[in-house]
Amino acid sequence: MAQVKWTDEADALFDKYIMNAFVEFGRKTSMRWLNERIKMADRLINHPTSYPPEELLSDRDICFRSHQIMGRFKFVHYYDEEIDTVFIVDIWDMKMNPKTLIKRINIV
Repeated sequence: MAQVKWTDEADALFDKYIMNAFVEFGRKTSMRWLNERIKMADRLINHPTSYPPEELLSDRDICFRSHQIMGRFKFVHYYDEEIDTVFIVDIWDMKMNPKTLIKRINIV
């Protein structure tokens, strides 16, 4: 079973988005964010490559994958098989320019 680790940047974005969800839409929406995070982590622990590759990052040496939530956000991650760990590296708001995601992912 794989481990799931969040980068500091991705964790900070999650906190920002969940706080915004709470302020703008209420407790129920912020709880949906938390539940999505838990469900995704559970799936990645047991099946670390089960989400589809992220097309925008297909030119990278690492196979980045993504999981869409709430209709417009993607959790972007990759699996390091050698250490059996999935790294969540970004949360992308799909309303943003796709070039923003490409620039934010600094891992080659």
